[in-house]
Amino acid sequence: METHYTHTTWRVKRGYEAEFVERWTEWVEWSHLQGLRADALLLRDVESPEVFVSFGPWESIEVVRGWRVLPGYQERVARLQEVLDGFEPHTLEVVERR
Repeated sequence: METHYTHTTWRVKRGYEAEFVERWTEWVEWSHLQGLRADALLLRDVESPEVFVSFGPWESIEVVRGWRVLPGYQERVARLQEVLDGFEPHTLEVVERR
């Protein structure tokens, strides 16, 4: 059962939304090959179409930390940054489930 989530708010450069989705999908597919065991979710703000939010469940904080230091991680994030105005990553822990 997952205990932690990664959550990122992505602010995409206007006109690059489709390119961002393509690059994000490639990054997540790579992450699945590196140990991401569950589906990640990408949401788009209907009022601000250049704003996206992603969530990914993880088994533990150790798995998240290991993923972020894998060879290739920073290169893939840099590729995403080419089409971004900014992003805010967070690691969250589950404190209650109902």
